[in-house]
Amino acid sequence: MNKIMLCCSAGMSTSLLVRKMKIAAEQQAIDVQIDAYGASEFSSHVEDYDVVLLGPQVKYMLNDLQQQAEPFGISVKVIDMMDYGMQNGEKVLQFALDTIHEHA
Repeated sequence: MNKIMLCCSAGMSTSLLVRKMKIAAEQQAIDVQIDAYGASEFSSHVEDYDVVLLGPQVKYMLNDLQQQAEPFGISVKVIDMMDYGMQNGEKVLQFALDTIHEHA
């Protein structure tokens, strides 16, 4: 099972996207765990996931969060602003899975 963490400023704006990603995964019979957290919770949860996707509003934190995730071998990427704004769960899910497979 792939584990995907979404991270934004408070964890609220990504919760709808998480639901859409879960629906897309279910439709494609993909076994995933997807959770959303605020940036303040990042360090408490990062090591439990295969990839972390950041909401565009916190992309300024990318370098710092990448450094925290690096010891665990976890990629941190920013979600495309258009896909995020359109809440395109299918595309964001595919982006997460592609990132996991690139890093494997």
